[in-house]
Amino acid sequence: MKRWRIFAFTFILGVFSPSVALAQSPDSAPQSRDVPPDAAPRGTRFLVSLQTAISTKEDKVGKQFLARTLEPIATAEGATLPAGAQIRGHIDKIQPAGKVGRARLWLTFDEIHDSTGWMPLVADLIDAPGVHSIRVLYDREGEIRASTSKQEDAAFAAAEAAFVGAEAGIAARNKQDAAMGAAISAATAFMMTSGLGQELTLPQNMKLELVLERPLHLGRV
Repeated sequence: MKRWRIFAFTFILGVFSPSVALAQSPDSAPQSRDVPPDAAPRGTRFLVSLQTAISTKEDKVGKQFLARTLEPIATAEGATLPAGAQIRGHIDKIQPAGKVGRARLWLTFDEIHDSTGWMPLVADLIDAPGVHSIRVLYDREGEIRASTSKQEDAAFAAAEAAFVGAEAGIAARNKQDAAMGAAISAATAFMMTSGLGQELTLPQNMKLELVLERPLHLGRV
């Protein structure tokens, strides 16, 4: 009986022992995180200049745009991709403001050109330095929107809801729904001063800051 207890105790220790569990896990083998010498590491930040103007009013999803780097991109071994490298991208998502909405825009950067040709680029937009009229929300997939404070964001949401809710009633000539005309007038004033209902434009030569989400292997097509 004691022998069975010892066996059971040993078995339990074997199951819950970190060393045993580690040895049995195929994902536990040490993995090298060294950056290849010909690659710019993940997390590298660099500035680009937008070469194609983009507008939420006129443009559609899929429109291609061009940009160029404004500073060198260095690899782990010290080699650099000089400033002026061309970048190709496209509009991933776009939300026009319409009558009462708030314009939003998402960009995807697809390829970058070096001395050997075009290569894949995996980078996210994180900022628009020196541009105070827009905000880049990195935690929302690089969403671009008109710049507002948290208080203004709340006011935006309230005004937008008021407009959307009242618009249907007014269109249907429902007097009860249209009775909120005073609130709509106040919201109209807010809309005119805060940009609600105004489209978003990214002009040519606008500076954008990107960050590499994967190492960029220079010299490879």
